[in-house]
Amino acid sequence: MSTEGTSAQRIRLLIVDDQPLVRRGLALMLSMEPDMEVVGEAGDGIEAIELARQRRPDVVLMDLHMPRKGGVGATREITASLPQTRVLVLTTLEAEQSVFDAVRAGAMAYLLKDATEQEVIETVRAVHRGESRMTPQIARKVLDQFRRMAATAPPPEHRREEPQDPAVLLTEKENSVLQLIAEGKSNKQIGTMLSLAEGTVKNYVSRIMEKLHAGSRTELAVIALRQRRVE
Repeated sequence: MSTEGTSAQRIRLLIVDDQPLVRRGLALMLSMEPDMEVVGEAGDGIEAIELARQRRPDVVLMDLHMPRKGGVGATREITASLPQTRVLVLTTLEAEQSVFDAVRAGAMAYLLKDATEQEVIETVRAVHRGESRMTPQIARKVLDQFRRMAATAPPPEHRREEPQDPAVLLTEKENSVLQLIAEGKSNKQIGTMLSLAEGTVKNYVSRIMEKLHAGSRTELAVIALRQRRVE
């Protein structure tokens, strides 16, 4: 296989952090992976948006607290204008609202900077495959915020456009998959827990998204929680 062909198959990464040492460390670490290539580094959200549009990365590693434009705003603009680019938030912040805002802005994964090198590398690959990833404590914060949204939502008689209960639309197996998606589990983890091949889980997820008119795994989690399907 030619070097050019191998390079074309690498995961193209944009690293966004206002600390040069953090950017350099991440770039060095990720560049050592044979299937990854760092195509740019940005020190704030505005620069991140410009570089993302120029270089079309597959995955953006995004800090949240930065000058000029923060990571939430940058994530929102990048995911809106570049639907093929996926955002992995990597930050020291785990304040509940920051986590929730980042996820709602379109981030597919959220890691704290105390994550291990292997966790970061594996999460980059998972996000590139289209999987959502969060550490258990982060997933808990997001789910808690969704629960509060559900608790303060208008009563059913004022929600005429709400989708049907997933339990009505989905098979028993699809409902099981949906609950595990809402808990932040990857396709591989769901497959292990339900004794299914990873490809089969992927097909289930596609069917569930189609039935519930959802555009992402995060949206599926929102739907499940709004319908009080997650304990």
